[in-house]
Amino acid sequence: MADRNSPIGVFDSGVGGLTVAREIMRQIPDERIIYFGDTARLPYGTKSSDTILRYTRQNIRFLMAQDVKAIVIACNTATAFALETVEKELDIPVIGVIHAGAKTAIDSTRNGKIGIIGTEGTIRSGVYTRVMKAMKEDIEVIGKACPLLVPLVEEGLLHDSVTDEIASRYLSELKGKFIDTLVLGCTHYPLLRSTVGRLMGPEVNLVNPAYETALELKQILGDNQLLCEIKDPSQEKYSFYVSDLAEKFTNFAASILPGQVKETKQINIEQF
Repeated sequence: MADRNSPIGVFDSGVGGLTVAREIMRQIPDERIIYFGDTARLPYGTKSSDTILRYTRQNIRFLMAQDVKAIVIACNTATAFALETVEKELDIPVIGVIHAGAKTAIDSTRNGKIGIIGTEGTIRSGVYTRVMKAMKEDIEVIGKACPLLVPLVEEGLLHDSVTDEIASRYLSELKGKFIDTLVLGCTHYPLLRSTVGRLMGPEVNLVNPAYETALELKQILGDNQLLCEIKDPSQEKYSFYVSDLAEKFTNFAASILPGQVKETKQINIEQF
């Protein structure tokens, strides 16, 4: 039985999952978080499903060694290829970032045309289409892989002419499909929200699955009597780990979570 005062484990391929961690901090501020960014092996979106599952299991084993009470897979690619398998292997709650975002998109669309932007892996998996069609059969889902956006975000090029040009090329295809809702189907993409919003125009509603995932996590913790009860000021509230480039991660993370990332520790994830 998990201890309700243990931390929540969150992992992603890099900095993108910090958008999910940020929403968890806002929605359930009493909770402790242990975050792992697999910076040595990103991007995940270009890898095979077998590789993604292996990475996911290693990441989970690392977080389990930190005594976490629940795990959030803050990566759409890992959610698409590994969630269904690993949730059967764990005795604590584990959630991904696809279901909550898909439901919000269904609730938001007016004309039944929903766009998804994501990594090659996420789009190739067809997971968003399957999940949404199960919720509402008569909607149209148009996916567009945007493989260069994750490396651009990881390089910190959030407001750069190169990023604008690449995003414009990707999104032009969706603009011709008359979608009214666009899911940011990679946790890196909310960091490009202003760029995507400007390129798509005000008539297209952007869905950020990070927010909905945090709300889903809060509900699950409550249902399982796992919401934190004891606040211990002697314990580090938020801890950050990466598999490579700790200093670079810390510098970038400080822009997403000001004042929260004091130190990032580097680990050898291949040991897990």
